[in-house]
Amino acid sequence: MTKGLIIQFRRGRRTQTPRHYLIEVPGIDNREKATKLVGKEVFWKSPGAEPKIIHGKVAAAHGGKGVVRIITEIGLPGQAIGTELEINDKADKSEKSEKAGKK
Repeated sequence: MTKGLIIQFRRGRRTQTPRHYLIEVPGIDNREKATKLVGKEVFWKSPGAEPKIIHGKVAAAHGGKGVVRIITEIGLPGQAIGTELEINDKADKSEKSEKAGKK
């Protein structure tokens, strides 16, 4: 498991995309390293007595400094900005099922 930091919503000048987030991963400092994370599964665990887990997927690299963009199944709360999430180093479920179907 790799940890990442949620740094911002993906946004434009007047809009923000509620399910898209920008993530900074320690040790990833350029676009080439960031593209190796594309397709990996991520999950964020809410703080509290009964933590809620929200799943997502790394969609693309964002810029040239190693930031990646993720898309979650539902939007994260605003308090999630500045918190950590985990990136699963293994391939996600859809890639595994596609590989199994080809055999």
